[in-house]
Amino acid sequence: MTARVEVALARSVDALPAGTDWAFEPKFDGHRMVVIREDGDVVLQARSGRLVARAFPDLVSAALALPAGTVLDGEVVVWHDGRTDFAAVQRRAAAASGARARALARELPASYAAFDLLADGGGDLRRRPYAERRARLVGMLGPLGPPLQAVPSTTDRETALTWYETLPERGIEGLVAKRVGDPYPGGRRGWLKLRHSDTRDAVVVGYTGSSRGPRALVVVLPGDGTPVLTTPLPTGLRGEAGRVLPRGDGGEAVVTAVGVGEVAYRVLPEEGRPVLEVRQRSTRHGAFSAEAVRFR
Repeated sequence: MTARVEVALARSVDALPAGTDWAFEPKFDGHRMVVIREDGDVVLQARSGRLVARAFPDLVSAALALPAGTVLDGEVVVWHDGRTDFAAVQRRAAAASGARARALARELPASYAAFDLLADGGGDLRRRPYAERRARLVGMLGPLGPPLQAVPSTTDRETALTWYETLPERGIEGLVAKRVGDPYPGGRRGWLKLRHSDTRDAVVVGYTGSSRGPRALVVVLPGDGTPVLTTPLPTGLRGEAGRVLPRGDGGEAVVTAVGVGEVAYRVLPEEGRPVLEVRQRSTRHGAFSAEAVRFR
């Protein structure tokens, strides 16, 4: 496999699927990352394809224990007071120098929650069924232990629903459902995700500020054609937005922002508009605003 891995995606659903051919996993609140163990080296790839090993020296060191030819898919998380801390992961990912990254690795050690095994010993497993990939993943990571660990998984729907109700206090966003017989759906929304109601996927239709470092994004939620301006983007997300927003100019439009009024923004071309996870907020007047969380 090459260093550029096209990761599997998930589409949002309102309920867990029924039936006996599904596996359910907790959805951790972290940054998507592919770990590639090469001969004598480790490559860490973000969902966008950007190489991020420099920011996570602790995970590079841990991944050296993997057999050469291993490729993992998962989330990098930081635990704080017994729950995942997304802001801490953002700080880790934004480390601009090796010295800063090493200091943050000591202050905010990362863990890797692996949920798929894409290659083993150089053999591509993406066409193999999930159940086989899962078994091999657990067999590989079990003897190693933290900070590389397989996420929990169950085929029992009632257990999954219990997780959904009880794990949010630990920073778990929801659940991902995967058919046990399916291959790895790289580049497709072949998995299902059930998230708690305060987060939703939205299509980015525009931005304010510079296209290479937007101040805020304009999004449209599923089933609602009304544009909504997000709250100002944190520094790390501005940089990511500058990398994933499609180039081109669709003109200028105006969005009405809560507490601000009319705001002019640049419209993105329809081709290649990215999907952004937003956290919903309601004001005391019943209006809606959105906090950008991450690109999907």
